[in-house]
Amino acid sequence: MLNFNPRSIEKVEDSRLRIVWEDGHETDLDFAFLRRQCPCANCKDEWSGEPLIDPAAVPDVLAATRADIVGNYALTFSFSDGHGTGIYPFELLRRLCRCDECSYHSGSETN
Repeated sequence: MLNFNPRSIEKVEDSRLRIVWEDGHETDLDFAFLRRQCPCANCKDEWSGEPLIDPAAVPDVLAATRADIVGNYALTFSFSDGHGTGIYPFELLRRLCRCDECSYHSGSETN
């Protein structure tokens, strides 16, 4: 069972986010990948879950100019491309992890 509570959240350089979860697992996500996964209604169809943005339209090098905690369950980012409406629940951030351990489970653990 995955743990969705972060122990620490930090910006690494200008391009990545690192989350250490309460169970000790570490997730590194680059901001361009996070921007492409934005769950807001402008970026993802609310009914089908299909992306509404072209991933190629998101620059490969992207920074988060701001990150804020939303309640006790999520993060929100302001990206250097001007986008900032997505709310990223901790559960989503954990499921977006692409480390070898998580990739092994990706068939049963991701949406």
